[in-house]
Amino acid sequence: MKTKLLSLVGFSPLRDNLKTEVLAGLTTFATMSYILALLPAMFEPMAQYGFPTHTVFTATALATIVGTLLMAFLARKPFGQAPGLSLNVFFIETVCISMGYSWQFALTAVLLEGVLFILLCVSNMRQIIFEMVPLSLKYAIAAGIGFFIAMIGMKNSGLLASGTIFNHIETITSPSSLLFILGIILTGMFTIIHLKGGLLLSIVIVTLVGIPMGVTQLPDTLFSLPESPAPLFCQFSWADLLSPDLWVCVLTMLFFDVFDSLGTIVGVMATTGGIRKNGRIPHMQRIMLSDAIGTVTGACLGCSTVTSYVESATGVAEGGRTGLTALVVALCFMLSLFFAPLFLAIPSAATAPIMVMAGFYLFGSIRHISISRPKETLPAFLCILLMPITGSITDGIIFGLVTYIILSFIEDWTARLKGNQQTENQEIKS
Repeated sequence: MKTKLLSLVGFSPLRDNLKTEVLAGLTTFATMSYILALLPAMFEPMAQYGFPTHTVFTATALATIVGTLLMAFLARKPFGQAPGLSLNVFFIETVCISMGYSWQFALTAVLLEGVLFILLCVSNMRQIIFEMVPLSLKYAIAAGIGFFIAMIGMKNSGLLASGTIFNHIETITSPSSLLFILGIILTGMFTIIHLKGGLLLSIVIVTLVGIPMGVTQLPDTLFSLPESPAPLFCQFSWADLLSPDLWVCVLTMLFFDVFDSLGTIVGVMATTGGIRKNGRIPHMQRIMLSDAIGTVTGACLGCSTVTSYVESATGVAEGGRTGLTALVVALCFMLSLFFAPLFLAIPSAATAPIMVMAGFYLFGSIRHISISRPKETLPAFLCILLMPITGSITDGIIFGLVTYIILSFIEDWTARLKGNQQTENQEIKS
């Protein structure tokens, strides 16, 4: 029974290590678990619009479990999935607060976006979009996400201000920053000595050290029953189905979802050697389809768009390669439904160094980018640069892709002119 279950998630005893996959899953969960605290906080302003904020924790955990299980059994890849933060901001700030629509309207947009994403995945459009991205830019996406995820980690640690500039020097002496520095040293040391489970061990050590420093807040209780997700379940507004604004929201969400997912998948797979020489990724359809189905089920549970998380890179850095890593992540989120106070006690100073280390591993993909052709190097550079600066994976991909298309056109045009000039010169000589 155990062997059959492992084979369903793509695990092979002859190729993979069970302990490594489990540790990788625990590491990914530890770095993703912050969403259980962050998303309920993000939805607090929605209380005045009648949104049942007390159910957000349960809905977030359930959507994450379903999405990650899809990755485990359908795609068999080590990705964790959860409601996307940038799309949560669009859901709350743009659709509900700025545009003034109900949260039921926003959930309907999420559902329809997920359905369109499924149709995109089962058609040739998915492959066309993927092949639009040149190989050099795919590796640039990985490196850019590396900088992006490392920057998020450093911001979570308190070392970075709200922008991308370091705080004043006295910030480094704060307890949270000192713990972050300790975590960086520990992760670096464990990496050098090739200690299996070193990233997870670092989280545990920093969390424990943070207790006497006042950073780790011990919970009053370890066990709590989850709230019922019923108030959010399938709360759609079908009366707005013909609204032009609804479809504007749907297409906007689809655009960001496709390119966010594409960027994360390419970035993480680049570190595993999962990108072939022709630039293709095996089982890409299953990976994207898991993302799309996760969005539909997440909408039914009352969450914004579910997408693959860049924090999955931490588990990959720990050696996760199969769906078993994702299965462990899903099981941990199942436990978090009943032991939320314990999991939420892990401070960001403990998980931030792991994100920086994951960024370091992703940065290694830059070695595949050739610097001999400016047509490929410049778009790759801009893609890498813009992701951490703008805080958007999508912006980096689009800017790099547009630059590549323009430079390719210029290169072809100048080559054609040069060829015509040579032809004219030959005719004159003759």
